Amino acid sequence: MPVSDAGSRLRQLLLLVPWLAGRGEVPLEDVAARFHIPEHELVPLLERAACCGLPPYTPDVLVDLVLSEGTVRVEPGRQLDRPRRLSAAEGFALSGAARALLALPGADPDGPLASAAAKLDAVLGARTPLVVEVDEPPLLAAARAAAVRRERLAIVYYAATRDELTERVVDPIAVYTFEGHWYLDAWCHRARGLRHFRVDRIRSLDPAPPATAAEGSPSAAEGSPTVAGAVASAMAQVGDPLPADDASVVTLSLSPRARWVCDTYRTSSVQEDGDRLVVRLAVGGPAWLERLLLRLGPEAILLDPPELADLAGRAAARVRRLYGDAR
Repeated sequence: MPVSDAGSRLRQLLLLVPWLAGRGEVPLEDVAARFHIPEHELVPLLERAACCGLPPYTPDVLVDLVLSEGTVRVEPGRQLDRPRRLSAAEGFALSGAARALLALPGADPDGPLASAAAKLDAVLGARTPLVVEVDEPPLLAAARAAAVRRERLAIVYYAATRDELTERVVDPIAVYTFEGHWYLDAWCHRARGLRHFRVDRIRSLDPAPPATAAEGSPSAAEGSPTVAGAVASAMAQVGDPLPADDASVVTLSLSPRARWVCDTYRTSSVQEDGDRLVVRLAVGGPAWLERLLLRLGPEAILLDPPELADLAGRAAARVRRLYGDAR
């Protein structure tokens, strides 16, 4: 399973398990509807929760999960119910993580997690609850409203991978925050597929005419998911840092200090070469690759394709010229 998939499923489980633990037996269709996950994907996801617990991972310390005739019941393992002794730093970190989870779509603001976070804040001596805030770009409210109404939009979007403005017609699916940024997941008619749009890069956003009978809406023939399936697909791809459009593949030689690239971006191959790594990864365009190479500096050497060998040098020279002009 790709790392990005594992991370997204962990986030889903962190929401699902506390919500289910306080409700006893719940119909699977109710869970699927609340978290926008198709039932055929929900069951395998829940089965993973049954493998969660504490060392030595014997049955008495695992999450007790029972699936039966269209229902699910979740109870924490015996040791997971025990009060934990935390340092002040651990308590603060746990409170921050809880508040971040409560900001995710599908979280219950009045559920067990919110109650536990409030109690933790009281123990920490916080006079006011810890607040996790993410800057809200100007068009966030409009994007949220369009996603709720399933309203087709015409947007002007800055494609950072190609350093250009693009005009697109999209069908919004979900709006969420991830690692400090807000994203709009939508079916893009230009790309004919599901795409992630950073809301702060949307330059304009206006209602678009609905699909005509001849044009129709995205269909299975085009490879389009249903709304529920698209939401689930979007959740599964949250955090995937790969550019979505027109991806090409490059080969880089990385020093030990640049090994973080393999953990941050999905690579198609990684090979040891002495103390260096030779990796192949997809890039969305020269502008995206330029930024990565400038960030890596001498820690990376572009091996392939050869026509881009001087890309970093040209980008650095352009930055120096711009810096000189600014002075």
